[in-house]
Order: sequence, then C-alpha cells, then structure tokens
Amino acid sequence: MDRSNGYEGIAPEFLARRGSGRSTGIGVNQVRKWARTLPPGAAVIDLGCGPGFPITEVLVAESLSAFGVDAAPSFVQAFERNLPNTPVVCEAVQDSRFFDRTFDGVLAWGLMFLLSPEDQRRLIERIAGILAPGGRLLFTSPAEPIVWNDAMTGLESRSLGAGEYRRHMSAVGLSVASEYEDEGQNHYFDAFKDAPSLANPR
Repeated sequence: MDRSNGYEGIAPEFLARRGSGRSTGIGVNQVRKWARTLPPGAAVIDLGCGPGFPITEVLVAESLSAFGVDAAPSFVQAFERNLPNTPVVCEAVQDSRFFDRTFDGVLAWGLMFLLSPEDQRRLIERIAGILAPGGRLLFTSPAEPIVWNDAMTGLESRSLGAGEYRRHMSAVGLSVASEYEDEGQNHYFDAFKDAPSLANPR
C-alpha cells in the first residue's frame, strides 16, 4: 500500500517544481504570518512536509523549532539534504508517532484532503492530542465539500467542507480563530487548542 498518497511515484516531477526554491511560492506568505504568531523557539511539526522547501524552511527561518513528517521516502531524503539540522521521519500521518512529544504548533499544508474522510477525522483527533493547550493548528482544505482528482497524482482528493471541519475540531477541543485564502485559492483553517478552564476559587 502506498502511504504517500501517490506522491512517491511522482517525486522527481514534484521536486523539480517545488522542491528547491527557498521562501518563494504559494502558501509561503500565509505560513510566515502564522509562524510569527508563535513565540521564538516554539516547537512546530509540519505534517506532509515534503522536501522541506518552501514551507518548512519558513518555520526554520522564523526561529521556530521545526519537525517534519512525510510518508514519501524521496521527499524525506530531499528534506534531509535541504534542512540537515531539522528532525524528520518517514512515516504516514495516520500512524506516525509524532516524535513522541507535544507541540506548540501543527502545520498540515496540502495534506488533509489527500486522506480518506475517516483518516481526516482521526488525524484531527490525533493533532488535538499532540497540541499543547493554547497551541495552534494551520491546515488547508477547500471550504466547500468537494471531491476531485489530484492534479499531479490523479488520485481522489476530498474536502469534508468547512462546516464539518469546524464541527469535528470543536468536538476535540479545537476552535477556529480565522479562515482565509491565498493567491492560489487554498483555503486555510487557523485554529487553536482550548486551554483547560480553571475552576472558580471558593
């Protein structure tokens, strides 16, 4: 079974298009703005990190402690070349151990809609489990519930739609702070993990 959702098979083409440009490309400005809302040194995991350029490199440039996870071996090898001082593991997000730690931020750019609906819901639950209270989640997926074929792999992609994403995040203690789109019409969900409420002193 291909846990990379078809991306290992088209890795050479993908890397030629998007795997070498530093801090340029669609999504970079939005990720940079999000990264700047986190404190310097905050631990952030990039799920579906690909080769590290251009998205993970933004986290590193903003003085965050970045970690990467990707299921495509070719992407992980490129990541290690591109960002040799940034930890990365070759694991599918569905069963990754996420470095056995919690994070101040989780980024999933261009990943969520590649997964089955069940895996998407489960991943949101798992993200809630590794986020520290007050931690931030940023992911992309179309606002409308829609099914289409990925332009590069030809495989089916599926957005659950903004309403379903909001409902499922709320159920696991995540609240959407804002939604917006970039120049490539990618829709962003910027959410945070609710801090535990303190009991009223008596």
